Amino acid sequence: MVNEPSLAKSVLSGDRLALGRLLTQIENDLPEGRQALVELYSRTGRAHLIGVTGAPGTGKSSLVNQIARFYRQPPDGKQPKPVGIIAVDPSSPFTGGALLGDRVRMRDLAGDPGVFIRSMASRGSLGGLAASTAGLVDALDAAGYEVVLIETVGAGQGEVDIVRLAHTTLVVEAPGLGDEIQAIKAGILEIADVLVINKADLPGVENTERALRSMLELAHPAPRVYLQHGQVEHHAQVLEDNESWQTPLLRTVATQGSGIDELVEKIELHRQFLRQSGEWELRVQARLRSQLESLLQTALVTRWRKSVSESRYSAVLDLLTMRQISPWQAVESLLDGARQ
Repeated sequence: MVNEPSLAKSVLSGDRLALGRLLTQIENDLPEGRQALVELYSRTGRAHLIGVTGAPGTGKSSLVNQIARFYRQPPDGKQPKPVGIIAVDPSSPFTGGALLGDRVRMRDLAGDPGVFIRSMASRGSLGGLAASTAGLVDALDAAGYEVVLIETVGAGQGEVDIVRLAHTTLVVEAPGLGDEIQAIKAGILEIADVLVINKADLPGVENTERALRSMLELAHPAPRVYLQHGQVEHHAQVLEDNESWQTPLLRTVATQGSGIDELVEKIELHRQFLRQSGEWELRVQARLRSQLESLLQTALVTRWRKSVSESRYSAVLDLLTMRQISPWQAVESLLDGARQ
């Protein structure tokens, strides 16, 4: 009897069904998925990760669809690139919700073997990104998808989490939502490598562009600061002003394909800038550090939980509930109990 190839080898051979199974195992944090990622990890690090974030209703899914189409059908006889798409859905992909909308808006990509679309649930992740998203990105990267588009839920200030994962971050706004001021307050403009006003055929686009452009002009180009648990981790390389990346502000109408060519051009220019400036390596290191910290936290909490009896944990929780000890004292008590 011939042994079946491992899941990782099947993925590397281009088996789309195997890739779908692997993504499910990663999302559910199953041992088989973790083992496959171990085997595939040396093949990662090649894809350009593009985050697409913004408030609901700005047309992110339609924009992702058009960007993917452009990479698959580039002008001037350029070589098409394989594209992976991860759409982080606020509801479960198994019970409906926005998944159907994503699939309908991306129907133009159906049947293209060079495109793989995966919807997943955010599972309560505040930043609009599920904890397993990084694993899914690695799987698509290893499978040979040169461009991976990550569309986030757009859940307010937490959506800045995308900056820890993507090389290039698109922030999408739209006229008539009153969202440009919210974006400014939430610091969303600070994470934008490319700022997009989608649905630019709607009334009020001039006011939206004026507000966003004035904020961009006021903001002096500064090196990106990477944070880890609220602490400054490190700064990006400091460049001369004329070498700093100037965030472009573009108009698009995704439903008509308008402005997509210029948008992809700016995305590619940003990729070149990252490579030439050394910022690419810094962003990769920041992403891996964040992923490592997250995995460490999960592993350490799981290991610690096994070392503390349920009765001990319940007793400390009761004292906390009765306000006899503070949360900090509860933590110290539980940690002391685990060391004994």
